[in-house]
Amino acid sequence: MSSGERLFQRVAVIGLGLIGGSLAGAIRKNGLAGEVVGADQRKEDLLLGQSLGVIDTIAETVAEAVQGSDLVVLAVPVKATRKVLEEIRPHLAAGAILTDVGSTKSGFVKDVEAVFGEFLPRIIPGHPIAGSERSGIRAANPNLFANHKVILTPPENVSRFHLDRLRALWEGCGATVLTMSVAYHDEVLAATSHLPHLIAFSLVDTLAGEDENMDIFRYAAGGFRDFTRIAASDPVMWHDIFLSNRDAVLRVIDHFTHDLDQLRTAIADQDGATLLSVFSRAKAAREHFSKMLSGQAYVTKNSENQVTFRLQPGGTVTGDIRVPGDKSMSHRSIMLGALAEGVTDVKGFLEGEDSLATLQAFRDMGVAIEGPTEGFVRIHGVGMHGLQAPRGPIYLGNSGTGMRLFAGLLAAQPFESELTGDASLSVRPMNRVADPLRSMGAVIDTAEGGRPPLKIRGSKDKKLTGIHYDMPVASAQVKSCLLLAGLYAEGTTSVTEPAPTRDHTERMLTGFGYKVERHGPTAKVHGGGKLTATAIDVPADISSAAFFLVAASIAPGSDLVLRHVGMNPTRVGVINILQQMGANIEVMDEREIGGEPVADLRVRSAELKGIDIPEDQVPLAIDEFPALFIAATCATGRTVLTGAEELRVKESDRIQVMADGLAALGVVTTVTADGIVIEGGQTIKGGSVHSHGDHRIAMSFAVASLRATGEIEIDDCANVATSFPGFVELAKKTGINIAAEGAARAAEQGVH
Repeated sequence: MSSGERLFQRVAVIGLGLIGGSLAGAIRKNGLAGEVVGADQRKEDLLLGQSLGVIDTIAETVAEAVQGSDLVVLAVPVKATRKVLEEIRPHLAAGAILTDVGSTKSGFVKDVEAVFGEFLPRIIPGHPIAGSERSGIRAANPNLFANHKVILTPPENVSRFHLDRLRALWEGCGATVLTMSVAYHDEVLAATSHLPHLIAFSLVDTLAGEDENMDIFRYAAGGFRDFTRIAASDPVMWHDIFLSNRDAVLRVIDHFTHDLDQLRTAIADQDGATLLSVFSRAKAAREHFSKMLSGQAYVTKNSENQVTFRLQPGGTVTGDIRVPGDKSMSHRSIMLGALAEGVTDVKGFLEGEDSLATLQAFRDMGVAIEGPTEGFVRIHGVGMHGLQAPRGPIYLGNSGTGMRLFAGLLAAQPFESELTGDASLSVRPMNRVADPLRSMGAVIDTAEGGRPPLKIRGSKDKKLTGIHYDMPVASAQVKSCLLLAGLYAEGTTSVTEPAPTRDHTERMLTGFGYKVERHGPTAKVHGGGKLTATAIDVPADISSAAFFLVAASIAPGSDLVLRHVGMNPTRVGVINILQQMGANIEVMDEREIGGEPVADLRVRSAELKGIDIPEDQVPLAIDEFPALFIAATCATGRTVLTGAEELRVKESDRIQVMADGLAALGVVTTVTADGIVIEGGQTIKGGSVHSHGDHRIAMSFAVASLRATGEIEIDDCANVATSFPGFVELAKKTGINIAAEGAARAAEQGVH
């Protein structure tokens, strides 16, 4: 890196231990500063650091190190911080950044305020989540921070210029930088770092005092050695950390002690159900740890999880495939299985992020769930009144279905709860469920504009009251939400829809033994019943099959079989519309499994023609329209869609986003308030499409590549995993020329 590109002219690192020495070495190795100056009480460490190439220059005093430095890094023991700050203050340049690398932040801020009189905008506490049980300058490693997280906890009035420079420095060392408040940092680290160290120290100390201590350590398995490795960490450093973060550590110790005592009681009482519940919940929490931290802490934002699809034009679609399980039914199978009495086995469960978020939420509420393993899940139901209050907010990722259904279920529980989601979900309207739930007596608070998070104040003393609700807009999510609330309400709850929507909730409730009355457009339940465990076989999702139905229809020479596709009459709009457009779709081996109709579909390429899409088919194909827009573009003649206002409040405004994407590929459309007009036969050119993080937009433009004249690049595709895990691999298998870029990095950060 040339001097013109250096972030800092002179960096002073005070304290050349493992972290300070590693950071100094990383700055030098990556050319991020003109000069790296080291200061340390141990002269021999400074000499060694210089000889090892960790620092450029030795400073005899802290004052000498700080003078003329535009970045000062404190890497000293927590208890030494205030004294060093007092030495630094008279010599710190007006424009210099001051940061630290300590494991606790509130103590550092208190010391800063005591010495400087305020938390200055250029003082930015930091904490690299990296380390080793080894310590000292000899353990310094310039690659220590590569692929690790660094947390910055800037003041509210932070200088953005200084924050951006410090962020760039850590990123230049290979780290991913996150920001959060001081208090939240200390709570998170107390739970995820400080408590495990405390337990490791304590466990080794306890076992060392046993009579058979030599044999205990001789025969210890790898898991014991891995866990207790951190007990070899620097005792003085951890002594300081625990005293500095006293309040947060005590809170998490009390919580852990309470839970450990519950496990002891379960073992003593031979209570296998409690043990299974805790162990399965813990296993899942470990595997999906990012979700447990509500999108904070060790999790990067989706914008940092970039996945880009790159598609080469042309191709023929062939093969015999089965797409993943139906997402709507996967959600509902977990919900009703959790509330049932007995054990429910689910086959074909969709292992996408949305469905896994629902599964994790019930684990957080005390339900023991085994799996998923290759689509198999076993749910140990707790009954209608067996859910426990979750310990924190329920994080639902990008799942609008999950949030709306949970709102109805949790509105009737005797405890308070909060529903949160990612950035995309957090801007979607929730008053459409909150308002009718309030009319049933629910107490629900939303953010501005009726958006998430939803804070639901349940009560032991007050029950919901059944209502009749005429839905202004057809929505299976709203209908299902109210029916779930109605299971707990006094009296009857009935919902009338203006047009048919998917009826998975009504069918599955019946399958679990709960009576649902259906009279034309009205569904009705009486509160106070119970659910009985059953077996569920989730059919392949017709919404996922839709991409391949369109692909095989538009790509010349295609012949594709889709197995075990759900053919619920409230979901087959995509088939009806495509067949009206002239698609060659053969429905084979129609059958019924678990109350749901299923069939195999054979689709071959055909000359499609534009149509006026019948409005009675719109609710039956609401999620499939992005793919149908591609079919319309490849058809001969005009396709007109009306009555589809619902598309504007999905993961994105799907009408406008599809129109913008088509325009980027040279296709002209006319957008209307409730639909779109597409003149078929236009050439689809190559180009770049912005998916707005909407999985169905991304997959639809992947299909468009089959008829494109040039390469198509689609950005922001990480959320495809929410509904269709394995899409890229399956698309390749059938003949779509697709590559995912950035997927490996995303997988490391939780995009599976």
